[in-house]
Amino acid sequence: QVQLVESGGGLVQPGGSLRLSCAASGNSFVIYTMAWYRQAPGKQRDLVAIITRTGTTNYADSLNGRFTISRDNAKNTVYLQMNSLKPEDTAVYYCNAEISRLATARRDYWGQGTQVTVSS
Repeated sequence: QVQLVESGGGLVQPGGSLRLSCAASGNSFVIYTMAWYRQAPGKQRDLVAIITRTGTTNYADSLNGRFTISRDNAKNTVYLQMNSLKPEDTAVYYCNAEISRLATARRDYWGQGTQVTVSS
């Protein structure tokens, strides 16, 4: 019943920037950890960044400070600011959230994904 919807993907030139958004909708739920993953064609789905409800963040080692994850708890939304984009960043980006609904145990929810293509 809880849904995650990503937006903000598209085509961008190398060195450019994009801001991805993921909004959760539903009722009677509490969001804990939120994260961004990405998956390139023929590759595994890898963690990009993760953020707790209180704002603690962690990033994939290969990003070298180019990405920033943030969240707005009042809007049930997580963001991924991507700067200095490289062709290697091309992938489908997926939103993930750890959610408790109707006071049940926490479980993972996934968005449908948004395509990010970095090319000249």
